[in-house]
Amino acid sequence: MNKYIILLVSILVLFGCKKQSTKKLGKPNILFCIMDDASPHMSAYGYKWVNTPAFDKLAEKGILFTNAYTPNAKCAPSRASLITGRNSWQLEEGANHVNNFPVKFKTFPEVLREKGYKTGKTGKGWGPGDSGMVEGKSRLLIGKSYNDIKTRPWANRMSTEDYASNFDVFLNDTKESEPWFFWYGAREPHRDYEFGSGNKVREKKITDIDSVPSFWPDNEVIRTDMLDYALEIEYADSHLERMINNLEKRGLLDNTIVVFTSDHGMPFPRCKAQEYMYSNRVPLAIMWPKGLNNPGRTVNDMVSFIDFAPTFLELAGIKYEDSGMHSSPGKSLTDILFSEKEGQVNPDRDIVLIGKERHDYSRPKNQGYPIRGIVSNDFMYLYNYDITLWPAGNPEIGYLDIDGSPTKTEILRLFRSGEEDKYWQWSMGKRNVNEELYHTANDMECMNNLANVSKFDDIKNKMKNRMETMLKKQNDPRMFGNGDIFNTYKYSNDEGWNYYERFMAGEFTMEDTNWVNPSDLEKMNLSDYE
Repeated sequence: MNKYIILLVSILVLFGCKKQSTKKLGKPNILFCIMDDASPHMSAYGYKWVNTPAFDKLAEKGILFTNAYTPNAKCAPSRASLITGRNSWQLEEGANHVNNFPVKFKTFPEVLREKGYKTGKTGKGWGPGDSGMVEGKSRLLIGKSYNDIKTRPWANRMSTEDYASNFDVFLNDTKESEPWFFWYGAREPHRDYEFGSGNKVREKKITDIDSVPSFWPDNEVIRTDMLDYALEIEYADSHLERMINNLEKRGLLDNTIVVFTSDHGMPFPRCKAQEYMYSNRVPLAIMWPKGLNNPGRTVNDMVSFIDFAPTFLELAGIKYEDSGMHSSPGKSLTDILFSEKEGQVNPDRDIVLIGKERHDYSRPKNQGYPIRGIVSNDFMYLYNYDITLWPAGNPEIGYLDIDGSPTKTEILRLFRSGEEDKYWQWSMGKRNVNEELYHTANDMECMNNLANVSKFDDIKNKMKNRMETMLKKQNDPRMFGNGDIFNTYKYSNDEGWNYYERFMAGEFTMEDTNWVNPSDLEKMNLSDYE
């Protein structure tokens, strides 16, 4: 009996020490890593044609999230939501792309800096847009830039910034007793790519890809483009690996929260800048060796970018109400981080909201393509507010909401040659209904719209009602008949305002629009697209 008592006491002491050590860690350091335009194509998610050992290490020794989402699948509005803890429709001009960041909205890195954290970044931070000025200086929404050290990347058109070495400079500049937040903003896998680099650099084969999304043609052009995209992800991952090794050598890894994600989905047609699963669902893994309970878990809770701000402030010991930030509908992830459960940890984390307003300057009268949506573990509901508009931008100026790419050009070639028009319709054609409902548990590609199938009416109506109730609570202008205000906000550059009209008048040429491939801008009779 005494032996059992001693064993029981030992177990209790062991678990007690674990929880006590977590409390005694003090303010953690934070390494936040965000790729530019990547869907969850990491090997930890089972994709064998992508090799991401650093991300996989975070998943193995931390938490792998299967349902992480950005509220808005475009760079500037997505990143604005992340750093403010507010959905894009709560950020005024910040809802749009290429915008002037609103002065009134404070960011969590600014708060961390005020409370004693050293903050820095390398690569891409928030943007594109104008962050504004504070006391005659450019506003540091994230922190001081560390971009001076350059390197020779794996392929042409990759960034020459040596992210990992610049992080090392930041660490050298940081005092031993100073907690820090560092933002690693990989510019990969943003367009454009060196065509064929995936095969040339890593000797990948197009047969390594087990499947191509059904909304693209399955041929050598598309598969080569996908391998090039995979190479860019692997390059971003390689710098994370170097950063982790650096932290280990310095003895800093144990109390550093390492996060790796992407601002939105891949830069391919029907992905980036839209509001489907390939648009808004992003990779996410978090590792914190001394802070997480039961590492190695896979978590299915629905989490959003708006959850990061309250999470980091709480872990830094800062009360949100003392931060000076506007209120956030986000919820701190500490319920997950300090849990020992996997699967669905918190039953209240059962949905996320998504949506968009104006992205690139691609329609007359500075119009965007407004959408709101709600996503659960099983379904996605979307509402398109104006189906007279072109979802991917007007055809006569090259569908500017889709980045130029071999995949985009191939879809347009098939359409214009008369060989096949279904891929064009899925990626570029007008939507013929306001409502979309997808059973994403079985239809991750969002190909089978169930909105008009009567047996799904109850699910559709419940999701719509819940979405609109939440949006009204968040004071979304669209819920109060004032949604067009998003089209009145200026761009942060002179080129953007009335771009469509000026392009059609000949003020701009194709060379001025460097994200469009030449063959995408072929002039055609508009009736060919209806």
